[in-house]
Amino acid sequence: MPLLLQGGFFAALLGAASAWDIKKRIIPDSICLGVALTGLLIFEPMKLFGILAAVPFLLAALVFGGMGGGDIKLMAAAGLVLGLQKGIAAIIMGLTGMLAFHAICFIVQKLRGRDAPKAYPLAPFLSLGCLAAYFLI
Repeated sequence: MPLLLQGGFFAALLGAASAWDIKKRIIPDSICLGVALTGLLIFEPMKLFGILAAVPFLLAALVFGGMGGGDIKLMAAAGLVLGLQKGIAAIIMGLTGMLAFHAICFIVQKLRGRDAPKAYPLAPFLSLGCLAAYFLI
């Protein structure tokens, strides 16, 4: 029962983060805090290492730029719920989904004679990866 309760809160908050990111291109800190607090519903000390799942995003932002802090905070918070192994799996699935989406958009836009978008909100893809990792792995 606690697993479903945590999963429900996790899914709702990730949905909210995705909606905010799509609409306003930001992820409110309050949503990230809510995701992190969701990790306390079923606390396991080893899941604290899940914060490290956000390190690649932090490094990418510092080295290359172009990534918002909300994505980094969202993955750090989700890492507290998922743990490190599932957090990494979530990132892989989320970014793979984004690449597939971009490939489809690129092909469709080229067929229409337009340029494909250069950037997408990342939270929806990361959220799908997080939910897949939470419920499927």
